[in-house]
Amino acid sequence: MRAKAELIYERLYEKYGDPTWPVLPALDELINTVLSQNTNDRNRDVAFAALKERFGTFESIRDAALEDVVDCIRPAGLANQKGPRIQAILNAITAERGDLSLDFLRSMKPREARDWLTKFNGVGLKTASIVMVFCLGLPAFPVDTHIYRVSGRLGLRPEKMSVDAAHDHLASLFSPRVYGTAHVNLILLGRDTCHARKPNCSECVLTDLCAMFQTENSATARK
Repeated sequence: MRAKAELIYERLYEKYGDPTWPVLPALDELINTVLSQNTNDRNRDVAFAALKERFGTFESIRDAALEDVVDCIRPAGLANQKGPRIQAILNAITAERGDLSLDFLRSMKPREARDWLTKFNGVGLKTASIVMVFCLGLPAFPVDTHIYRVSGRLGLRPEKMSVDAAHDHLASLFSPRVYGTAHVNLILLGRDTCHARKPNCSECVLTDLCAMFQTENSATARK
């Protein structure tokens, strides 16, 4: 399976290269990813920009009236849920650390850092892993909906494996040095080729490595 994952990585690297991916400070990414849940990138970005413009600092967001925060992030959807979560996270970090910096996580072991981040309501494995790999330089393999779908079709994971279990499973298949690039390139494949409803297999560079494609071709040939 690792050999297959390496081939997939190499093919996608040939197609997409090492894409530029926006890198935010760790706390920005944490809050941004909370906002991204159950919405699209555009709505998330609008809500995050509105937060930063209105309040300026995370300390001000933490100390603001809840209704003002909720009103500000409505473009991201589920504002009545996300607003309290964001303030609770900011208050909890302050209470434990005395300030709103996540730099201390860099000195932790990856599993300890992940456990620390996921103890907050609204911060799951995907959010924690994104913050770790892109902001803190810690090894982690985030699994979003695109990667979960694509990895299942390719046969990189068991069909019924949960999303949470897929994080460690896929991390075991790729080299830690390429986690970030592999993550981004699998997302790009999911967005431009391996669509949820109708994958564009004729344009895919992985058909000879894809379990779903091989199965469907075999079934067609038997008819």
